[in-house]
Amino acid sequence: MTAQLSPEYREASLSRLRESTQPGRELDILVVGGGVVGAGSALDAATRGLEVGIVEMRDWASGTSSRSSKLIHGGLRYLEMLDFRLVQEALQERGLLLQRIAPHLVHPVPFLYPLTRRFWERPYVGTGMVLYDTLGLTRHGTGLPIHKHLFRRGTLRAAPSLREDAMIGSVRYYDAQVDDARMVAGLVRTAAQYGAHAANRVAVVDFLREGERVVGARMRDHETGSEFEVRAKQVINATGVWTDETQGMVTDRGQLKVRASKGVHLVVPRDRFQSTVGLILRTEKSVLFVIPWGRHWIIGTTDTDWKLEKAHPAASSSDIDYILEHVNRVLKRPLTREDVEGVYAGLRPLLAGESESTTKLSREHVVAHPVPGLVVVAGGKYTTYRVMAKDAVDEATRAMDERIAPSCTDRVPLVGAEGYRAVWNRRHRLADRSGVHVARVEHLLRRFGSLTEEVLALVKERPELAEPLPGADDYLRAEAVYATTHEGARHVEDVLTRRTRISIEAWDRGVSAAPVVADLMAPILGWSQTQRDNEVAHYLARVEAERLSQQQPDDESAEAARMGAEDIVPVK
Repeated sequence: MTAQLSPEYREASLSRLRESTQPGRELDILVVGGGVVGAGSALDAATRGLEVGIVEMRDWASGTSSRSSKLIHGGLRYLEMLDFRLVQEALQERGLLLQRIAPHLVHPVPFLYPLTRRFWERPYVGTGMVLYDTLGLTRHGTGLPIHKHLFRRGTLRAAPSLREDAMIGSVRYYDAQVDDARMVAGLVRTAAQYGAHAANRVAVVDFLREGERVVGARMRDHETGSEFEVRAKQVINATGVWTDETQGMVTDRGQLKVRASKGVHLVVPRDRFQSTVGLILRTEKSVLFVIPWGRHWIIGTTDTDWKLEKAHPAASSSDIDYILEHVNRVLKRPLTREDVEGVYAGLRPLLAGESESTTKLSREHVVAHPVPGLVVVAGGKYTTYRVMAKDAVDEATRAMDERIAPSCTDRVPLVGAEGYRAVWNRRHRLADRSGVHVARVEHLLRRFGSLTEEVLALVKERPELAEPLPGADDYLRAEAVYATTHEGARHVEDVLTRRTRISIEAWDRGVSAAPVVADLMAPILGWSQTQRDNEVAHYLARVEAERLSQQQPDDESAEAARMGAEDIVPVK
């Protein structure tokens, strides 16, 4: 039986965290931050046999880790910067994720790199692609096909909607993509499977000190308003763009400095232009990806300094115009605002350096031990989360007296990965047995892996859960129930924004689904009618605030509009 991030599990985790103040009951490691690096750190520590707690002030992956380009890649542009070590490390991790750790969540995706200059560009790019393929080789191969050169005719065959004068040919290569928020939920759930105590909606309000040493943290449970203390031998601060603020609670000496860079993405329907592959386009500032995403395209990203509210970075009208302008340079039929289904903005945690431009700041990570008892990990890329987590736990355990086992997460599959390919091979039988169309079963398998049978068991028990959610035909009602009983969802927003991607994939951004999701969650979480109504009202206000922010001309006015919808506060 796999671990469930159920309401009961959360209560048991909180109870164990509170017990850590008793003599002999302190945790080995407390991880602060529930993004991909924090969740990876909790899993790494738990699989070494350590007792671990992890807390997140909002929902799992609610910050940067649900708002990425959703790519697992080495970063072609880092080759141009001659950062071969970073590229090789990322490509090695890509191979592990594709083949062993999360084959149900990480999938190959082909891209075209259009060529626009005669003579020199093809050999230049081709040499880079050879190096990219070579650096990605592992003991098991890359898990992906090698690159291939295409002339204009072949390029247009693969992507008929490209303008003929937009390129003279292209190079096709492969990378991988992931549902970033689901990956984090899977990491937390796997950590729980190995004994970690995890609680979302719990914020650190201060760190506990004994002299210079950090010995734990003071917490506030946002669901109840109660405060309590947690003690641990070592604390790992994995708070991403909030690193400066959390570190500042302890010391102003030897701090890592993190700058936030805003990346905006647009989601448009797949039928708005014809292509069997994604695109990588060069801009004057960075690169722009056009990424196949189920029945949609994700187009992004921007790269601009962000110094405003970090919880809810807002996409402005100028961000949207920038992306549309650049993608339309290569399309026969330009995209318009009316084609945009969804918009999301995230913040990259970049290690601050001398450069004024965020595009030139390092994507490599740093682990520091600024004061005894506190390890800080910052920077990095989503793709290399496992290496960052390993390095952070290595640093934390170095200060422990007992001998600690080395990291083994390169050999630990996430929940849903074990047996995934075997279950995929019998998807038609699953469909026949459950009465759910095989296309829906395939969609579930790409999100839940071998745990799909647990979701289908809910449908067997309650056939009405086989109905799709309103306005979001790809998602079954059973998924909203499963998100609440097994995946730690506490609010309607958690389900519509992170356990599913309805908030960016549906034309109404989840407005029609919100009341149904609230009704499904209410009995599981014991909501009153007032709380249920509050959940729906909050989600609708959030959607309205985001739509309004996306009509504003600049960051300041966009943020002001987005802040019109406050974070959810439980009402009993």
